Amino acid sequence: MLGFLFVAASNLFAIFPAQMVRKAIDLIKDILSQYPQSKGINREMLTETLGAEVLKFFLLLIAFALVRGIFMYLMRQTLIVMSRHIEYDLKNEIFKHYQDLDQGFYRNNRIGDLMARISEDVSRVRMYVGPAIMYAINLVLTIVLVLTVMFSVNAHLALLVILPLPILSFTIYRVNNQINKRSDAIQKQLSSLTSFVQEAFSGIRVIKAFAAEKANQQSFEKETNIYREKQMRLAKVEAYFFPLMLFLTGLSSLITIYIGGLEVINGNATLGNIAEFVIYVNLLVWPVTSLGYTSSLIQRAAASQARINEFLSTKPLMDIPTTGRTTFQNSIQFKNVSYTYPGKTIPALDQLNFEIPKGSTFAILGSTGSGKTTLIQLLLRLFDPNEGDIFIDEQNLKNCSLVSWKEQIGYVPQDVFLFSDTLSNNISFGLKENSPNKKQKAEDAAKMAALYENIMEFPQKFETKVGERGISLSGGQKQRVAIARAFIKDPEVLLLDDCLSALDTKTESEILNNLSKIKRDKTLIIVSHRVSSVKDADQILVLEAGKILEFGTHQALMQLNGSYSDIYNKQIQEEIKLK
Repeated sequence: MLGFLFVAASNLFAIFPAQMVRKAIDLIKDILSQYPQSKGINREMLTETLGAEVLKFFLLLIAFALVRGIFMYLMRQTLIVMSRHIEYDLKNEIFKHYQDLDQGFYRNNRIGDLMARISEDVSRVRMYVGPAIMYAINLVLTIVLVLTVMFSVNAHLALLVILPLPILSFTIYRVNNQINKRSDAIQKQLSSLTSFVQEAFSGIRVIKAFAAEKANQQSFEKETNIYREKQMRLAKVEAYFFPLMLFLTGLSSLITIYIGGLEVINGNATLGNIAEFVIYVNLLVWPVTSLGYTSSLIQRAAASQARINEFLSTKPLMDIPTTGRTTFQNSIQFKNVSYTYPGKTIPALDQLNFEIPKGSTFAILGSTGSGKTTLIQLLLRLFDPNEGDIFIDEQNLKNCSLVSWKEQIGYVPQDVFLFSDTLSNNISFGLKENSPNKKQKAEDAAKMAALYENIMEFPQKFETKVGERGISLSGGQKQRVAIARAFIKDPEVLLLDDCLSALDTKTESEILNNLSKIKRDKTLIIVSHRVSSVKDADQILVLEAGKILEFGTHQALMQLNGSYSDIYNKQIQEEIKLK
């Protein structure tokens, strides 16, 4: 509402100068017409009067310009700043909604599309609630005020002067639509080009390993050539857009002067009226010109807001309690748990029944595709089982506070993800913001993960930047950073999802020994395909095609002479050969 008032005020103070110019020109013309007939004192008086009037009008024009400038500043400070606040709120709302949605949503949507909604779509909505509304209010108020004054001064001249303006508006609207379409095409191609470059940089090791630089360069040139062609098509439209706008604008001024001159000759107008009308025409040009731009902003914002609303109306597939406290005192139980991925027919897990007592070491062994990682993801409740239930101390995991449950878990995923930050911040990622002694905890966790000595060899030690996705680190170092990130939480439950695969046996043995020292009453769940990582566990679960193949201690499973025994004997023989 304040913005509306400031727009109205700024337009009023744009009209007043035109009236001052008319009065000044007509007054000066009257004084100068008396000048040739005057002599002596009268001529001096006319000169003084002329100087005083010119100075008065000059000062008034400056005052009106200053006041109008102040109102224009306030107009932008209200409407444009308001739009920035809305942009801030909308981005936060969308980002919060992203984090509330479950993993199934991310399987069905591309990252690029999600990024576009929080950046490009929000930006277009902001352009509507800020500039578009401001220009629309300015358009209506300017046309109403200026046309009212013009018709009150000289209706015939006003009617003739405004005739080219609708043609100007329609032409600019059509050309502006072409510019917007071509700009959208450029934006899409730029997104494609950016994704290509990002992927190329992320996979630079693979590109160099296969000596694929030339082929990659050719693919990049193909993408940039498409981008260049789209830019050239836009440039061609813009090349005649601005001259056309200037021509039609100038045409209105020429008509004003020509028709106004005829009106002056006929005695229906004054020279001041012509100058006044030229100013009015110039005041109308920008609002009329912005009509096409504003309507385009509104159309694009409507489409973007529809996309945002569609996304915000998407509800998580899982009902996640946000209150309460989940405690883990006794055991974790899987009861008839089955899970089949969407679009698949063969279950990843099929009728699992087992119990993990608190304080025990529980191992999950199996070949690739046996369902090990799926089991861990169910335990983290990244998705729910299709059948059966998981219980934490007789409480169904579906009814547990997920935040509270995950605060008790230290998780090391199979595919390690590191943030583009320092080693210290990557290790302490799981700690709360106000957690004391972060530095000391990070050092202790690094020692536990057999990483401390490696870190101390870096020039910047714990402040070393790991690069995007940890590209500056080796595979084993990245895994140990992820392990340290889990250790630093001092969790009740530690999940190691095949995270020792990139480590040599010596480092693996060191980490497992460190785990045994701090184990106390903590629960350790190890997923692996290497028997050396799991043979000391209290219980070993052997999975095959999502089903429990064998279950028991190392000794009990060896006595069965089954699948576990075969795997163990083969791996022992391989280790002997390597030695």
